[in-house]
Amino acid sequence: MFESSRRNFLKATSLAALSVALPEGDALPADNPDAAQAAPEAGDLVSLVNILQGTDSTYYFSRGNTLPIAALPFGMAHWTLQSRANTPWMFQPADRRIQGFRCTHQLSPWLSDYGHALFMPFCGDAKPDADARSSSYRPEDSTLAPHSLRLKLLRYEADVELVPTERCCLLTAANSLGVPLGLFIEIPGASPDISPDPDKSILRFESRANAGGVPENFAAYYVVKFAQPWDTFDVKEIKGARVAVVRFKAAHQSIEARIGTSFISFDQARRNLDLELGTRSPAELRARAAEVWDQHLGRIEIGGATPDQRRTFYSCLYRALLFPRTFHEPDEQGKPHHYSAWNGKAEAGVMYADHGYWDVYRAWYPFMTLVFPERLGEILQAWVNAYREGGWMPQFPAPGYRACMSGSLIDSLFADAIMKDIPGFDREAAYEGLRKYATQPGNPDKGYGRQGIEYYLKLNYLPADKVDQSVAETADAAYGDFCIAQIAAKLGKQQDAAMFLRRSENWRNIFDPQTGFFRGRNEDGSWLQSQLAPFDPYQWGSPYEEGAAWQHRWNVPHNVPGLIAAIGGDSAFAGDLDKMLALPPIFHVGVYGQEIHEMSEMAALPFGQYMHNNQPVHQVLYLFAAAGRPDRTQFWVRRVLNEAYSPSNFCGDEDTGSMAAWYILSALGFYPVCPGKPEYTLGSPLFPRATVHLADGKALEIEASGNSPDTPYVKAVALNGTEHTGTVVDHRTLSQGAHLRFKMSNSA
Repeated sequence: MFESSRRNFLKATSLAALSVALPEGDALPADNPDAAQAAPEAGDLVSLVNILQGTDSTYYFSRGNTLPIAALPFGMAHWTLQSRANTPWMFQPADRRIQGFRCTHQLSPWLSDYGHALFMPFCGDAKPDADARSSSYRPEDSTLAPHSLRLKLLRYEADVELVPTERCCLLTAANSLGVPLGLFIEIPGASPDISPDPDKSILRFESRANAGGVPENFAAYYVVKFAQPWDTFDVKEIKGARVAVVRFKAAHQSIEARIGTSFISFDQARRNLDLELGTRSPAELRARAAEVWDQHLGRIEIGGATPDQRRTFYSCLYRALLFPRTFHEPDEQGKPHHYSAWNGKAEAGVMYADHGYWDVYRAWYPFMTLVFPERLGEILQAWVNAYREGGWMPQFPAPGYRACMSGSLIDSLFADAIMKDIPGFDREAAYEGLRKYATQPGNPDKGYGRQGIEYYLKLNYLPADKVDQSVAETADAAYGDFCIAQIAAKLGKQQDAAMFLRRSENWRNIFDPQTGFFRGRNEDGSWLQSQLAPFDPYQWGSPYEEGAAWQHRWNVPHNVPGLIAAIGGDSAFAGDLDKMLALPPIFHVGVYGQEIHEMSEMAALPFGQYMHNNQPVHQVLYLFAAAGRPDRTQFWVRRVLNEAYSPSNFCGDEDTGSMAAWYILSALGFYPVCPGKPEYTLGSPLFPRATVHLADGKALEIEASGNSPDTPYVKAVALNGTEHTGTVVDHRTLSQGAHLRFKMSNSA
């Protein structure tokens, strides 16, 4: 993912990378869906989460490109381990040393971190440089969980724990050497503000580190309150950072640091610290964090799953609950306010940050409409607030405007929510912002406004000789127009609805009936020629995006019947889907000039040109059902669930919940082919039983009688006791509480 960021990254750096195996996790208890699986000081679900899932990734090959994050669901501050300095790939699970505990706001290594700082307990004469201060630890003897990072720093013989809250953490360390401990605090930048207050045992500093997407006055504010006075305080210079060195007296062989963070001010960071940490003990905070996670993970219960399936499912659910991160904070009256990454001011109201719509519109936002609609309404109001504060809807909030990936897929988020009657946000203001985005020139290079809107309005497509990724941009624009049309109709704006609905058919202007593929079209109407042939369906890159013609061939989610007809009807369409899955994973590097990680990951998968490692194909397997072959959907979805996911790895970039949400919904037995239409296409449920506890107290009960690894096919479906003969189910029926029953078989 992150096309524009990757291009800049390729120009700027070449990183050596090491592919390694994840360490074996603790043995899981035998599965019993009707009994709690106990874990020390935790509930029965948080103990199933493997926060190392997806971390075994490099610049050259992604198994998730994730970090091992301790945080609360949607927490503002994420806390992770750092084992490597000066790289966005800051943690590798095979590394046996760590350099510290890092407060991170990085959503992906392709966009880098911002506002970060690092904390490392030590003793003796350790030097502050990252490698010099590092210590061995034993991952197999550590507790690395969403609610607690507990490990032993072997070099310092120190037992260390970090317990997160929404915006803060408690860091404790104790050693058995009989010598006093200290704390290194690494702050990026040449001259960060560091203010010690020895009388109150408080240290304040700010981190202004960022790689874009923020106004000039951006800062992350930190307040660190120690339980005991320090003996000495010093500041050391290292490459690219300053390190505060805090040492304690000989009588203190343990330290306790309560760390508050804010994007507003030091006073706000202290308020957050007092509200979230106060004087609570590590045990109290750990139990509370585990409880919050169990409440969220418990929205979905699964029954009859294997231990690996349970661990995979709840690890994916954990991943789906990390982003977007809360960006608002409580004021003196407890009301939300936030630093605006859109205008540099403190503003009232809610805000969220760090979500790539290109990745998450397909599965994550529809997942939220069903499982966490109350949180989704608040998130969508945040994007409305972004429009009000910055003048434009964001394309890729990280944390402010970022130019990254194609399309204005924010159209999809609002259309799906409005068509499903999700409350909690200003629909009229949302529509105003979406309409502006789709009709007026913005500044796409700065992260707002559609690419080439002038060409699109004139030609009804984006010309390949004028606009990069023109096929992807045109297809995304047509789908966005469909989404805006749905909102307009819902709000009674019929003239607008008709106009945008006409525009939604612009995909036809880049479809070549002779080849049956989408192709780049020049401003004069001629087809773009490929490098190796007049048309090469295996050539990656522009006019496509992170794929080739095969991967982008199916990108008309809003008019699948029209696409089926264009390709030649049901039989030809289903046949070409089968062909896509049977072809070898050929790729020609095209304009990239080298093999990028998505190519490598596709080549590693056994699915031909279907590259589940990247989002553009995530709806494709469900298109079999639209062409009259639901059995092929069932067969292939079950294979991908079993072969592309595990408790340890994803098959490509996880991308802030997108890959995880595909797994969650598909494992339940359905998936949204077209967000913006309030419906789901049926697939092949992975478990014999599942229950989604809905926000209003009702439940969606899912049964799959006869389900086993050898029975991926669905013989019959009943919805609320009545035979269901279609291939789709509507959202309203499921969201009001329903009983969905599948009868599984080993044959189609």
